[in-house]
Amino acid sequence: MLNHHRVGRGEPLVLVHGVGSRWQVWEPMIEALAGRFEVVAVDLPGFGGSAAIPGAGVDELTDALAAFLVEAGIERPHLAGNSMGGLIVLNLAARGLARSVTAYSPIGFWSTSGRVWCQQSLGRSKDLGVRMRGALPAIMRTAAGRTAFLGLVFGKPWRVDARVARDTATGALDSPGFDCALASFTHARLQNGGRLDRIPVTIAWGHRDILLTYATQSRRARAWLPRARHLTLRGSGHTPFYDDPAGCARILLEQPTESSQ
Repeated sequence: MLNHHRVGRGEPLVLVHGVGSRWQVWEPMIEALAGRFEVVAVDLPGFGGSAAIPGAGVDELTDALAAFLVEAGIERPHLAGNSMGGLIVLNLAARGLARSVTAYSPIGFWSTSGRVWCQQSLGRSKDLGVRMRGALPAIMRTAAGRTAFLGLVFGKPWRVDARVARDTATGALDSPGFDCALASFTHARLQNGGRLDRIPVTIAWGHRDILLTYATQSRRARAWLPRARHLTLRGSGHTPFYDDPAGCARILLEQPTESSQ
């Protein structure tokens, strides 16, 4: 069983984080969502409190999440994911396992150069964090330090609480699944098969996303999934939940229903 946080009542909504992250990344919006959904925020294998699967890439993590849904008795939930988690939930939905799917800045809509930029940027950021680990608590207490270390993922890192910033950085450093998952981005692909046309699909991008460059990758997503709802979160970065928690929650609360498709 994957480590997870479960709260609220209503239709099930499963939240899936990105590479190097953990379920707590969704905390700014969970309270708003729990008024309508039974929210289940998970730690993927090798991240947060979930044990690693040796050699697990995106496909293996997707399979593990599918197995978790069966084990937890969650049938056809709403799915939402960020970054790597965005592609994972899209691919689960393509298997027919979701009643709706929302992806915030999902991987997979890149060119080769965009994918390499993402992998190298995240990999080098982790390497730098390892070398400077002892100084991270002090660095994250300053707005300049938070901006320098977290500008890849947050649109307004200087506004992020120092504890959240520290936990975000150390969470990536402590993730045994990070390296294999990041390496697997090379072969990660959207697996549609036409099923994504049968349910509500939303793709949302942070306007300040520099990890998965907003201008090019949002345009590619619109071309690949023309029937989806495509939205822009102005002023937000790659992981927008601290930049605009109300706007991110509203996207899920206003997701069209299957009957409106």
